[in-house]
Amino acid sequence: MKLLKKHKGNLIFLGILAIVIFTPLGFQLKVWMNRYLYFSPSEITKEDQISLIDYNWNLINNKGIEIDFNDHKEKVVLVNFWATWCPPCVAELPSLQELYNDYNQQVSFLFVANDEVNKVTSFMTKNNYHFPNYFELSTTPPALHSSSIPATFIIDRQGKIRVFKTGATNWNSKKIREILDKLISEKKLDQNL
Repeated sequence: MKLLKKHKGNLIFLGILAIVIFTPLGFQLKVWMNRYLYFSPSEITKEDQISLIDYNWNLINNKGIEIDFNDHKEKVVLVNFWATWCPPCVAELPSLQELYNDYNQQVSFLFVANDEVNKVTSFMTKNNYHFPNYFELSTTPPALHSSSIPATFIIDRQGKIRVFKTGATNWNSKKIREILDKLISEKKLDQNL
C-alpha cells in the first residue's frame, strides 16, 4: 500500500495521458489546446514569395462535381488542406468558416480534405460548416505540397503565394483580413489600369 501511495501522482498522470491519447475527450482537449495556442500568420516577404507555375490540378466535391484549378488563375485563392481526424485542422475550422462567410464572393476558397467523403460530409453537417470541400483527383502542384496538415496557402492573382502556414491558425484575424483586403483591392486596381 505504501508503494501505491508513493506513486499516486504518477498513476494519475498516466491516467490523464491515456484519456488524452485514447479517447474522444482527448481529441477535444487537443482541439481546445490548439485553439488556445494558435495565432495569426504574416504575409511572406516579397523576396521569399514563390510563384505558382503549375495550375494543373483537378478536384472533385462530395456531389461528384469536378473543378479545374486552372479556372482559379488570376483570382485571390485560399487553399486549405485538412482532415476530420486532425486536431489542429478541426481547431482552426471555425475561424476559416467565419472568413469564408465574409469573403466567399471575393476569394476562391478550396478546402481539400484528406479524408473519406462520408466522414467529411457527416463532420460538416454535425458542425454546421458550409464551406466547399474538395478531394484530389490529380497530384497537388509542387508549390502547394506540404508534408503536414493543416496547411493553408493564400495566393494572389499573379499566382504568388503570399501566405503559407501549417498548424492551427486563427484565420479570422485582423491581420489576415487586411491581407485579403489588400489582395482584393490590388485586383480592382489592376482592372482599372
